[in-house]
Amino acid sequence: MKLTAGAESLAKLRRFVRRAREPEERCELCSTALAPQHRHLLELEHRRITCACEACALLFGGNARQRYRVIPRDVRRLAGFAMDDHEWESLLIPINLAFFVRSSAAGRMAALYPSPGGLMESALDLAYWNAIAARNPVLATFEPDVEALLVNRLSADAPQYYRAPLDCCYRLVGLLRTHWRGLSGGDEVWREIDRFFGELAQRAEAVQTSGSAQEGSEEPACRP
Repeated sequence: MKLTAGAESLAKLRRFVRRAREPEERCELCSTALAPQHRHLLELEHRRITCACEACALLFGGNARQRYRVIPRDVRRLAGFAMDDHEWESLLIPINLAFFVRSSAAGRMAALYPSPGGLMESALDLAYWNAIAARNPVLATFEPDVEALLVNRLSADAPQYYRAPLDCCYRLVGLLRTHWRGLSGGDEVWREIDRFFGELAQRAEAVQTSGSAQEGSEEPACRP
């Protein structure tokens, strides 16, 4: 149906208002407008994720002494990662969902998990963790602070293990916090988590955990 001049003008006005209500995301370092898919940096001192343009991200690439560290874009599913039920239980994570990242400031591995209140840290028995790390040498190749072992043991199926960028893990934390309802979370939050891991599985490239350096997909797996 063809719009009248008045109706067409009104439709244009509504589209303009919708665009005006949607703030344009900008680089937090130089204020350049950002594309929907853009780089993220980790501010090491405050453990805060910062949105950045490609130019600013290049400034902090490859220098571990700077204030910011570039968060990788790729995600990889670790096929054959070795962790049995007893080893998982020894880590004392209260839910079957967590990620592990080496903190360069603390000089140790941190065990983190999502909760209705946000990001939580669990005390990690390093003796148990070191035994797991010895069986999985791929962990030694992870970038400190910005790459994590993401573990999903919620399903009755086989556990899922991913080499994931930190912003991807933080996105999972945000999903659980945003969609949690009541004491059990409600159906919506579990649907969102299933959707998250479904998208992750589609975009991730499976790699064997044995061996040294491994090549994975360079396509972003977790969109900002």
